[in-house]
Amino acid sequence: MSEGTQGGAASAQVGRSRTLGPMATLRRGVEVSPELVQGIGVTVLLAVLAAAGRVVVPITVQQTVDTGILAPGGPVVGRVATLVALAGVALVVSGACAALVNVRLFRSSEAGLARLRVRAFRHVHDLSALTQGTERRGSLVSRVTSDVDTISLFVQWGGIMLLVSVLQILVATALMLVYSWQLTLVVWACFVPLLLVLRPAQKRVSTAYAAVRERVGAMLGAISEAVVGAETIRAYGVGARSQRKIDAAVRATRDAMVRAQTRVALVFSSGVLVANGVLAAVVVVGTFLGVAGDISVGRLLAFLFLVQLFTGPVQMATEILNELQNALAGWRRVLGVIDTPVDIADPADGGAPTARGAARVELRGVSFAYPGGPRVLSDVDLEVPATAKVAVVGATGSGKTTLAKLVTRLVDPAEGSVLLDGVDLRDLALADLRRRVVLVPQEGFLFDGTVLDNVAYGSRTDAEEPDESAALAAFDELGLSDWLADLPQGLRTDVGQRGERLSAGERQLVALARAHLAAGDFLVLDEATSAVDPATEVRIARALDQLTAGRSTLTIAHRLSTAEAADLVVVVDAGRVVQVGAHRELLTEDGPYAAMHAAWLAQTR
Repeated sequence: MSEGTQGGAASAQVGRSRTLGPMATLRRGVEVSPELVQGIGVTVLLAVLAAAGRVVVPITVQQTVDTGILAPGGPVVGRVATLVALAGVALVVSGACAALVNVRLFRSSEAGLARLRVRAFRHVHDLSALTQGTERRGSLVSRVTSDVDTISLFVQWGGIMLLVSVLQILVATALMLVYSWQLTLVVWACFVPLLLVLRPAQKRVSTAYAAVRERVGAMLGAISEAVVGAETIRAYGVGARSQRKIDAAVRATRDAMVRAQTRVALVFSSGVLVANGVLAAVVVVGTFLGVAGDISVGRLLAFLFLVQLFTGPVQMATEILNELQNALAGWRRVLGVIDTPVDIADPADGGAPTARGAARVELRGVSFAYPGGPRVLSDVDLEVPATAKVAVVGATGSGKTTLAKLVTRLVDPAEGSVLLDGVDLRDLALADLRRRVVLVPQEGFLFDGTVLDNVAYGSRTDAEEPDESAALAAFDELGLSDWLADLPQGLRTDVGQRGERLSAGERQLVALARAHLAAGDFLVLDEATSAVDPATEVRIARALDQLTAGRSTLTIAHRLSTAEAADLVVVVDAGRVVQVGAHRELLTEDGPYAAMHAAWLAQTR
């Protein structure tokens, strides 16, 4: 099968999407989160009305002065009152439109960004451990959190302001042309050089903000790593060294932000300088035009108001465009995650059917290498018969754990195939595979919550509330009811973050109950009895006997006592299966297992 040559030799890296330009990034973002533009037509119409409301004051000023206060026959109080009243109504309508625009944008942006977060998280969850390992966990989490927050800030604030600013500039320009084309040319002649400089400046700002997002991700990665490894840091007294790493990450983030903000300040200040110059130029040129009779007092006053309406959005637009660069940098990082290929994926046809029951697993000509490394398994042929208990033994680094990853399809072989009841694992739907093949890792990872919450992860139902009776039955069937009764609150005992309120052995007991509730057909156990007291070790052994009864089991054995109790022993050496057979048979052979067993016996005496 063609897929058999992929997956093990290389693994996709979490992407960056750095090559996407601004418009391409926005288009891709809208494809991923179509809610962002939902009802955009109505929103734009309301934004036009809101922008049009901004020119009510200049028009009212011009009409009031020219046709009311400076009317040929003297001031017309009634006209002035009417104009003011109409202006008031128009401003209220404009304000209502602006409020509706904000509400609509907020709703659509939150819906779109919620989808973006969910989709990014789901994709991160679908990525294999090898792909996730190409980036630090904290940096990966920042793509789903802080990077999306930068998008949220722009969409909810910058998006509406940019839209209104552009419309306001267009409306102001059109009205300025009505009042004085000469002064309009003056305004645009002052701003055209700024617009020409703005594009290359924005590229530099974009590069700076991309560096900021990278530094923020690295900083969060360093901090999260130090938090998770706090106990180890304290145990070895390397707090100062860890602090220096975090300080360096914080300083790098600070420096990147300062560089970005410096470029932003230069662009923004240039906009302020040009805006002040435009106002001065309009006053001077407008005075000359007024003296020449080319513009009335009311029109000049209205034009000055329009200049303010024009220059304000231009200054605002430069700041918003800078925020846009920050948002685009974050957007590219989030899209980089979403566009990262999933190397452990469901088959396109939905997967071959598979029946529940005692499972048989085969490895045929399997070879595997981690990305950028040498082969850790070579030409492995192995069969695990149905209901058999198989122990895999070998020196550290021999490839035992990689075998477990292949059987559970956490990785795919570079060559060869792994079969469940004669069907290649790559042809099975992942949901079906996870129902039939259950992994119990060496360290039973527990989530923050109660014992019941954690055991319930093994349940195949979608019930919102965990099934307490099923959890109790699992502990009872594994012979762990007495241990459970000794906990402060039984099933309701809070295990703490990562299960830190329980000992390593107790966490393993909860993990075994979870695996029992999952009721898999084939169990893959990474034996964990180090740092376990004798009483807990006895409980684990008794629970394992109950858990594995009637099921096919592949155990990564770290102690040869496990191999002694197995139906079949598989000896792995330097990535190759060198011996397969029953414990007693292998002891009679002059091979690595007999030597290994003799050395183990010598150590235990």
